[in-house]
Amino acid sequence: MSLEKQIESFRQAYEALRAELGKVIVGHESIVEGTLISLLSGGHVLLEGVPGLGKTLLVRTLSQALALSFNRIQFTPDLMPADILGTNLVVEDVSGRREFQFQPGPIFSNLVLADEINRATPKTQSAMLEAMQEKSVTAGGQSRKLSEPFFVLATQNPIDQEGTYPLPEAQLDRFFFKLIVDYPSAAELTEVLLRTTEGTTASVERVMDHEALVSCQQLSRQVPVASHVRNYAVRLVMATHPKTETAAAVASQYLRFGCSPRGGQTLILAAKVLALTKGRFNVSFEDIEHVLLPAFRHRLILNFEAEAEGITTDHVLSEIRKAVPRDAEVGRV
Repeated sequence: MSLEKQIESFRQAYEALRAELGKVIVGHESIVEGTLISLLSGGHVLLEGVPGLGKTLLVRTLSQALALSFNRIQFTPDLMPADILGTNLVVEDVSGRREFQFQPGPIFSNLVLADEINRATPKTQSAMLEAMQEKSVTAGGQSRKLSEPFFVLATQNPIDQEGTYPLPEAQLDRFFFKLIVDYPSAAELTEVLLRTTEGTTASVERVMDHEALVSCQQLSRQVPVASHVRNYAVRLVMATHPKTETAAAVASQYLRFGCSPRGGQTLILAAKVLALTKGRFNVSFEDIEHVLLPAFRHRLILNFEAEAEGITTDHVLSEIRKAVPRDAEVGRV
């Protein structure tokens, strides 16, 4: 297949997925876009929003549109790592002999919904996040590979903090995107009520199988990035590091720690996927800027001054985007 046909096939698959999600999900265009970009990049997503905004519905609908295995894990304080990863059970064969047999946990699936991940204990969270990073599970002294593709979409509630265990910064860094789910507008809420209170249900069709998804993920890695565009991404990362020569003024004022190298990887990979969804086989400055907030917002650590003044990481990133010129040498802001 020619490159032009591959790009067009990628774009059509992306649009088909958006259309199927749109049958059920009202509004939330940026959330749908960010979720699909992460999926096609091979990364994981953290959704943050108050209850009832459709976070779980989004993942369930996505699983229906993909011909992939799907499991949901409801995180609770009493959930143990073995409940996620699996465990060895004693079984008896027809001859009466007993032996250990591994019973896979719900993590052995292509698409996993980690619902309210901040309600589990750190021990259980770390088991989940290790599987996300290594894409393998160690249980019973053996390492077992997880099925490919493997995509985790975790949700957390930002307002109900009683009995929760916030994810440490090092573990947050393993998420490709952090997406903030906002309240719907009046028009969107009206449409939600019409769809959910009149007994009508939308039929979601499967539009992408395992092979097509893997092919899209592989194609996204091949998108070239010009050196001046890559340098722009590097300077955005370096501008988040406070008290350094390359730091933006707002970073030195409001940040304790800046973005990790993994954030730079996310920025480039997400921009590549975004370019393909526009039918282009090259990354532009606009692509980099478009994915900056979801790629970096969970990788910055605010200082006391920022928290006291109510400054958010999104505000800091918006100011950094204004401060960093598109054309400059690496090492200069």
